[in-house]
Amino acid sequence: MKLALDSLARHLERQLLPAYLISGDEPLLAAEAADAIRARARTLGFTEREVHFLDRGTDWDAIRAAVGTLSLFAARRIIELRLPSGKPGVAGGRALAGMIQSAGEDTLLLILTGRLDRDAQGAEWVRAVEARGAWLAVWPVPGERMLSWLEARCRRLELAADAEALEMLADRTQGNLLAAQQELERLKLLAGRERVTAERVLAGTADSARFNIGELSEALVAGQVVRALRVLDGLKSESVEPPLALWAVIKAMHELWARSRGSADAPSAAARSSFRRLVERAVRADGLAKGRLRGDVWDELSLIACDLCGRPALPLPASALQ
Repeated sequence: MKLALDSLARHLERQLLPAYLISGDEPLLAAEAADAIRARARTLGFTEREVHFLDRGTDWDAIRAAVGTLSLFAARRIIELRLPSGKPGVAGGRALAGMIQSAGEDTLLLILTGRLDRDAQGAEWVRAVEARGAWLAVWPVPGERMLSWLEARCRRLELAADAEALEMLADRTQGNLLAAQQELERLKLLAGRERVTAERVLAGTADSARFNIGELSEALVAGQVVRALRVLDGLKSESVEPPLALWAVIKAMHELWARSRGSADAPSAAARSSFRRLVERAVRADGLAKGRLRGDVWDELSLIACDLCGRPALPLPASALQ
């Protein structure tokens, strides 16, 4: 059978099958799924665990012998087989299939692999897992679901966080769930019962910088282009992550736009056009920061700073968003 992460807990409450395959390139989710299976097995008396690392050069006869040998220390045991490539070769595939088919009630096979390609998914040993056990394919969390994933993790940690803080964290970790989880746990220790704000996220990630991220927003809002460029240069020299600097720039953009909309006179057509150009530059800077576009993100941030302060230096390239 095939299992999904969302149904794993309910499945384990009902039964524990002789074999489980967890495949995928998302380390955090794969590790948590494996932990859940091990924990359930321990409650059912599987008190011993053996781990074997497999590759194409593995002595499969020795692995079969180890799996088939009765434990001297426990009545029930977990045999964990780690196969990073997901391709054990012809001999390995046959050996795995045989071990899966012969697994008894006192042996639980837990196979951990990387993502399986189309050929590997149709292998005999994978079909054997589906026949006698369960296959759990772990997929990365899509970018559009990252915020909801972070919100769910915050609830699990009983951590209160602003939406802006989570947006910044999502941008910083860029889909690396393990890094995101570690950051949330660190914030939990630092914040305690206090609410996590974007400023707290910044404070925790840019403490070593001589130039405060907040100074950049202040300089931009005040139209102080020389100071803003000096702060940007300082942030770059301190190896501050570009997304953090971009966050400060976007914050200043939002504040200036809010001010223009709150004034007695509605923003002029020229002002709206200027703001659209700034948004396009910010999108371009984001693409540069994430490696989707070629160029220097710090140069682009400097150009945005000049535009924000009313001192445009260069026009936006016609192909900026291509």
